[in-house]
Amino acid sequence: MKLQQLAYVLAVAEERHFTRAAHRLHLAQPSLSRQVGLLEHELGVLLFHRGPGQGLVTLTADGEALLPFIRRVLADAEATGAEARALRGMSRGRLSVGATPSLITRVLAPALVQFHASHPGIELLVVEAGSHELVRQLASGEVDLALVVLPIADPLVETTPLFDDPLVLAVAPDHPLAGQPSVRVADLDGLPLVMFREGYDLRAVTLAACRDAGVAPRLVSQGGEMDGVLAFVAAGLGAAVVPAIAMPAESTLTAIPFTRPGLGRTVVLAYRGDRPIPRPARALADQLAGGDSEGM
Repeated sequence: MKLQQLAYVLAVAEERHFTRAAHRLHLAQPSLSRQVGLLEHELGVLLFHRGPGQGLVTLTADGEALLPFIRRVLADAEATGAEARALRGMSRGRLSVGATPSLITRVLAPALVQFHASHPGIELLVVEAGSHELVRQLASGEVDLALVVLPIADPLVETTPLFDDPLVLAVAPDHPLAGQPSVRVADLDGLPLVMFREGYDLRAVTLAACRDAGVAPRLVSQGGEMDGVLAFVAAGLGAAVVPAIAMPAESTLTAIPFTRPGLGRTVVLAYRGDRPIPRPARALADQLAGGDSEGM
């Protein structure tokens, strides 16, 4: 059974005449009659009572019973095609994108504003989490695309580098180190630090750097998110190692760079490498990568 044959039956049923139906369909009448006959043979029922010369016809009882189903199948097929065209043109669809808290405000938010202006029909679902959790969600298919920080160990997830983001020491204006042009990791020894919660890449990077330098900061607060950590720093509770990109544009906080080689991280676009990413995700990836995501 072919959709085209169903469309032929519907045309004949509506015209009640093979010749008029053939003209409407731009077919030769013998071809139309043959296709309708093939469908009747396949279904095992007679759909039409033929008059003399295969012209005027009427629906049989079986034809009357099947006609609503034929209309429904053709309508569903048309709706499927329309939906596919909408998805192909990205006038409709869904995009699930994740980012770490430090990348949400400064990188993802402005990108999504621009993306939504170009594709207002795409529903946006944003997931804010640490890199490890986002990689897990990418691998499980819960997220289409994510802005995360290297390293990534999951073999299903591939990455496209975006930029290197230096880490700085954020302090309040009256902090003893506030006037320093730079700091060393060694300067963190015994320094009161406001620390992120478990699962934050920044926590792991900071503590690993301290271990490598043989120093031990004093953790005065643990478990915070980015906004909370910066608020604690501004209140004078302690300093914090944060990405330079996360420092608020309008803030009294002081960002002190680390001396070379310094501390930093590589921000990447992450996606499933074993299957094509959805069209909306590819469009956003192109936007974030400056149009250079050919390897995705």
